[in-house]
Amino acid sequence: MNLFDVYPLFDINPVKAQGSWLWCDKGEKYLDLYGGHAVISIGHSHPQYVNALTKQLSNIGFYSNSVQNKLQEELAEKLGVISGYTDYNLFLCNSGAEANENALKIASFVTGRRKIIAFHKAFHGRTSGAVAATDNPKIVAPFNAEHNITFVPLNDEKAFDQAMDESVAAVIIEGIQGVGGIQLPTSSFLQFIEKKCKQHNAMLILDEIQSGYGRTGKFFAHQVANIRPHLITTAKGMGNGFPIGSVLIHPDIKPWSGMLGTTFGGNYLACTAAIAVLDVIEKEKLMDNASTVGSYLLEKLGQINGLFDIRGKGLMIGIDLPDDKKTVRTNLLKTHKIFTGEAKPNTIRLLPSLTLTKTEADIFLQALEIEVA
Repeated sequence: MNLFDVYPLFDINPVKAQGSWLWCDKGEKYLDLYGGHAVISIGHSHPQYVNALTKQLSNIGFYSNSVQNKLQEELAEKLGVISGYTDYNLFLCNSGAEANENALKIASFVTGRRKIIAFHKAFHGRTSGAVAATDNPKIVAPFNAEHNITFVPLNDEKAFDQAMDESVAAVIIEGIQGVGGIQLPTSSFLQFIEKKCKQHNAMLILDEIQSGYGRTGKFFAHQVANIRPHLITTAKGMGNGFPIGSVLIHPDIKPWSGMLGTTFGGNYLACTAAIAVLDVIEKEKLMDNASTVGSYLLEKLGQINGLFDIRGKGLMIGIDLPDDKKTVRTNLLKTHKIFTGEAKPNTIRLLPSLTLTKTEADIFLQALEIEVA
C-alpha cells in the first residue's frame, strides 16, 4: 500500500529534535523556525514533557470518557488560571478542526440558527464545517459547500455590519490569521464584532488554534483587545506535538448530556502532555520570552532592506518578499538549514518554539539578509 499523495514533501527525514533544532537521517542540523505549523510551543523533546508522558504511559494511556479522569480536571483548572478564563468550561477533543466543529455546533445549538460569518483569507480546518468557513474554494468539496457561510473582509466594519443580521449563529475569527499570511485583526475591529454579536444575540468564536498558547506574548492573541468571546478554540501548541484540542466555553452556555462527544479527546496521555506544556510555559516564563524575542525579531527585520512588509506579534511573524525573491524560503532551507513556513503568494511565516533565543534568531536574520541582498 502506498501513502495517499496529498503532501508536497521536502527531501528531509528528521530523526531527532531538541529545543529549536532538528537533525535528519544524514546527520545535518536544522534550525526550526516553524515548529510544525506552530505546534512546538515549549521546544522539541523538552525533558519535563518527555518524563511526564513516559511516566503516564507506564501507568495508563487510555480509557473512554465514560469514567472519571482527574487529569482532565487538573488541565481545566491550570488552563483557566494561566489564560484568565477561570469561569469558563472546557471541552477536550483531538485537533483544531474538531475544536472548531464543536464550537460551530454549540453556537448553532444555543441560537437555533445556521448562518456563520467568517473572513477573507481565513483558515479554520479541513473537516466539514471548519473547511466551509475556510476561504479556499480549492479544498471545499461540494458536500462542504452546503453550509451557510458568509465571508467578509478582515477589519472592514461596514462590510461586517452589512452581513450581520438576526439569522447569524456565530462569527468565527482567528486571533491572528496564520495560513492567510499573518494578518492581524485590529483591537477596534474585534471590539466592534463583540458589540454586534451582543446586539444580535450571536456567538463570537475566537479561533486561537495557531495564535494562542502564549505565542503573541499574551496567552490568547485576542486578549490585547480586552474582549471575552463566547467560545475559544485551541490546539497546535496545546500539546507540543501530542494531538489535543479544546473549546473554552462561556459559563452562560449550559451543557446537556450527549450535546458533544469524543472517543479519544481528553485521554490520559493528551492531558499529561497539555499539563506539562502549561507548567513549562509558566515556570520558564515563555510568554515573556515570546514577547521579548518577537519584538527583537520585528525590530531587526525592519532594518533589512528588500522586504516588502513585516507584521506580527510575539513569535508569530509574517514577512512579505518581492516577486524576484520567491526562492528565499527554499534557499533558507537548502543553503542555511533553516525551516520556515509560507503563505501564498510570497510570504514567509515564522512560528518557532516559544523558547527561541536571540542567538538563534540572529542565525536566521543573518541568513535572510544574505538571501534578500
